[in-house]
Amino acid sequence: MRRPAEVWLRGPVPGIQPALQPVAHALLQVAEDLPPLLEHLTTEQVWVRPGRSGAIGFHLAHLTGSLDRLFTYARGEALNQEQLAVLTGERALYDTQPPIGTLLAKLDSGVQRALEQLRRTRPDELAAARLVGRQQLPSTTLGLLVHAAEHTARHAGQISTLLKVLPAP
Repeated sequence: MRRPAEVWLRGPVPGIQPALQPVAHALLQVAEDLPPLLEHLTTEQVWVRPGRSGAIGFHLAHLTGSLDRLFTYARGEALNQEQLAVLTGERALYDTQPPIGTLLAKLDSGVQRALEQLRRTRPDELAAARLVGRQQLPSTTLGLLVHAAEHTARHAGQISTLLKVLPAP
């Protein structure tokens, strides 16, 4: 069976301006690639740390939380209490070990929220100054959106690599 072309080769994502198509394509590719690779993993496989690396579960939870946080900054907003709690919760993931189904559902909903925000982002907002994190580091709307896509893809790549070195269940 032939795999479909990668998302970026399938044409524009409806409703998203041309400048943000690469962001949408990257996010959709991650959302498409990860579930079939991960949905059948055991809890042990999701949370094992080969060579003391971050576990697949950590990377998946972190990329979803970071996507939400970076898109919040791209809107020019500060993180709310729920987002701060999620960030704090990332430090306890090895204790709580959410199941893969929960993590994949959060990935899907996070990417869908991000796509909706991309659809609402106007071209004249892309160069708007934005501040990031507690240190209020400078960026722009476009800088944050591109970094969010890159960061998401980077963690998806780490997940793909970890899959190759997982111990058998």
